[in-house]
Amino acid sequence: MRLSVNHLTRYTYSAPTRGVIQLLRKTPQSFTGQTVLDWRIDVDVDARLRESRDGYGNVTHMLYVDKPVRHLEVSVTGRVLTEDRAGVVLGLPYDLPPQVFCRATPLTAAGPALAALAESISPGPDPALGRLHRLNQLIYEKMTFDTRATGIDTTAEQACGEGHGVCQDFTHMLIGAARHLGIPARYISGHLFRRDTSQTQEAAHAWAECWVGDLGWVAFDPTNGISADEAYVRIACGLDYRDAAPVAGARSGGGSEELTVEVDVSETRLQSQSQSQS
Repeated sequence: MRLSVNHLTRYTYSAPTRGVIQLLRKTPQSFTGQTVLDWRIDVDVDARLRESRDGYGNVTHMLYVDKPVRHLEVSVTGRVLTEDRAGVVLGLPYDLPPQVFCRATPLTAAGPALAALAESISPGPDPALGRLHRLNQLIYEKMTFDTRATGIDTTAEQACGEGHGVCQDFTHMLIGAARHLGIPARYISGHLFRRDTSQTQEAAHAWAECWVGDLGWVAFDPTNGISADEAYVRIACGLDYRDAAPVAGARSGGGSEELTVEVDVSETRLQSQSQSQS
């Protein structure tokens, strides 16, 4: 699929800021099954952007706004060519050993509810792959999607006990349960092309990658109960949401803040060309 992504983040402050610093994780990388055709970040005020790479191999940009502003817009646009590889992730330009992603974090640590969920999955012919597919489906069936039920600090254990949440919570649950079973797992942030024609979304998407023996990393989306396919654009990875969030930062001044996010992911059809011959 040839996907076009438009990701707009808009801030409105009740008073002028004295300074804004943000860490942006909004730029994808090319690997097997995902080719970045073009990508750019635009800011609507006088600002500085410095590109770098973090310890997980994610492309990052530091955004500095040194002058007073009442409004700030960060616009990300780009095109990506994707293909369905049944969730298998290969050819990443930078990566860490899978053992790094065995460590539990406060957001993903398994308590009694999540441990019981993980242990309810019996081994299949392939203990890792079989368990992960069943775990992915179980979370999809057990949980209710509710944007008002949780926040960015909700833990996987809390979401599991309450039975509702958003893609961040579902992903933390899958990661925590997989790690409880001894399977390395990591958080992925990115974008999803929705085939139900709902192009405009209020946030980016999240899913997990788990380590499966000879296959390597395999992507699972418990929010939709499937492995990631050509509708997914992978942006960043980490131990949990905090390591892969699209934006993290701070500001001085500005009073209260109003934040709106708009994400539009659409498919661009390839146009065939023909040439007449005389």
